[in-house]
Order: sequence, then C-alpha cells, then structure tokens
Amino acid sequence: MTASNSETLRRFIDAVWNKGELDAIEGFLAPAYAIRHDPGDPWDGKTLDAAGLRERIRISRAPFPDQRFTILNCFEDGDQVAIFWTWEATHQGDIPGFPASGKSIAMSGATIYSFEDGKIAGHWQVADRLGVMQQLAQR
Repeated sequence: MTASNSETLRRFIDAVWNKGELDAIEGFLAPAYAIRHDPGDPWDGKTLDAAGLRERIRISRAPFPDQRFTILNCFEDGDQVAIFWTWEATHQGDIPGFPASGKSIAMSGATIYSFEDGKIAGHWQVADRLGVMQQLAQR
C-alpha cells in the first residue's frame, strides 16, 4: 500500500526537520524542490536538488538543533498538502546579529507542500519570522 502524501509529509517533517536526519532527504523528494513563496527565507524563489535542500535545512537547523515542529492541522487535496504548525526551539547557535542566547523561541505558520508522484516537490509558506526576531531581541 502506498502512503498518502500527508503521511509522507508527516514522516519527512519528523525525520528531517525535527530529528535532523538529513541523509533521509532523498527518500522524500522529487528531483527538483521549488520554494515558491517563503518571505524572509534566503532560498525564497529558488529551486533546489536534494543536496541544496539538505544544505538549506542544515543551515536552518544549526542555531536551533533541538527544534520541533508540531503539526496542528493537515489537509490533503490531490497533489497538495496544507499544514498549520507550531515550532519551538532553543537558540543555541549564532544568527547574524543574534549570538546564541539559550532562549526558548516559538513561532507558528502555514505551509502548502506540492507533490509529484508521491514525492515532495516544493512549498508555499507563511511563517512568523518577525516574531522570532522580536523574541531574540528581548533581554
């Protein structure tokens, strides 16, 4: 039995984003991964291969190695899966302008993932990155 796209996405979020199992990326991805809309993300508008996405996730996780996404809602429609999520992490590594602080940080967002032949092919996302920066700036 083939996994649904939403099941595949849940496994991807848990293994790759939450646990940092970057070598697992190839098993989840289509040949090209398009970041269609992700304001504030340096990769916004880019199309990546597995190595490029692995590097993006490595860099994104570095300051927050204990990060955890919690999927609040998940909706599947054809080749798209929408999730509403929360994210929590401890600021353990430097970000330009924000040296590691040990602060607990949280944000929320929504992401629509697209799939091709059961593989993740990209996303469109809105996330509260400003809220993260405000939390980091608090003394």
